[in-house]
Amino acid sequence: MSVVPKDGTAGRTRNASNLQNPSDDCCFVNARDYCNDAGGYRDHEPQIYGGGQNSQSAEMCVAVVLGYFNGKSFIRDQLQSILGQTHSAVHVYLCDDNSEPSFSLDGLDLDQDAFSKISVCVRPSNVGCTNNFLKGLGNVSDDFEFFAFSDQDDIWDRDKLEKAIAALKKIGSNEPALYCARTKIVDSKCEETLGCSPLFNKPPSFANALVQNIAGGNTMVFNKAAKDLILEATEDVTVVSHDWWCYQIVTGVGGRVIYDPQPCLKYRQHARNLVGSNDNWRARLLRIRGLLRGDYRKWNDINLAALWKHEHSLTFNNRRALCDFTQARQSSLLKRLLLFRRTGIYRQTLLGNLGLLLAVFLNRV
Repeated sequence: MSVVPKDGTAGRTRNASNLQNPSDDCCFVNARDYCNDAGGYRDHEPQIYGGGQNSQSAEMCVAVVLGYFNGKSFIRDQLQSILGQTHSAVHVYLCDDNSEPSFSLDGLDLDQDAFSKISVCVRPSNVGCTNNFLKGLGNVSDDFEFFAFSDQDDIWDRDKLEKAIAALKKIGSNEPALYCARTKIVDSKCEETLGCSPLFNKPPSFANALVQNIAGGNTMVFNKAAKDLILEATEDVTVVSHDWWCYQIVTGVGGRVIYDPQPCLKYRQHARNLVGSNDNWRARLLRIRGLLRGDYRKWNDINLAALWKHEHSLTFNNRRALCDFTQARQSSLLKRLLLFRRTGIYRQTLLGNLGLLLAVFLNRV
């Protein structure tokens, strides 16, 4: 296993996932029914709960897709931080990826109003992190105006959704738009702040997305145009991770990615993290080792295959960059350098760009 190529985080990579149908295999039931169902969740017929459940609020409704796997230790804090948002029009879709034991409402200290804002699905088999998020998104009602991903062990700032929606509302609803932000890194008890994810100063773009993911899935909020794009682009492709793919496809079609330099949540560090803090020398050395081993090139193989299936959706300039990028990876050193330079690819930090240059020389991109 190796390091996910995202400057904000590091750890074990998610398995690349092939999504034949991003909306299959996920049957949601409202938490009130799930709580009272002694016979077992899996006997229920598929149900989809739409934004109408929050119709008492004039706020724009947000669907939060929460990926869950054996997360009992931290899920109470996470759910309470989501349901306690200043933007209260929210519905949580909790996708349990075949945990042992399955997700339970016991000990969450939630009232009936909170339960009405939660729907749960328990998968009959484990599909992996990437599939769990994207399949869950595919089963969310179109009634919502905004969508978000959530991990199971963070704590959101109270104004996370409010800030994201304020930024997204400045962009036309027909244009795919995605908000992401930095995170505050804390210990397992959320008592000590260990630092923040790196501050990125260069603009988000497809040229950056080809070689780096700056958009952590746990910070993402996006509009319906982006949701529709992501689901359409996810059919019958294999992707490395849901968040990197979202960053690539939204920038690829000319959509907008908003990067917030202010942290929007507490990112808990603990032994069970799938992806952990990446802002230290140990993580950087692990990335270099993965680069030399060829992991980075394999991830690009997967991402490029997915992008080529949707090259017709890319802007002219991004389609040309994709072509040059693909050709450069098969070229001799001199031609490789020239083609990569023409693509305009870049990473966000000096060390990141030095690593990218090394990868170009070694043909590990």
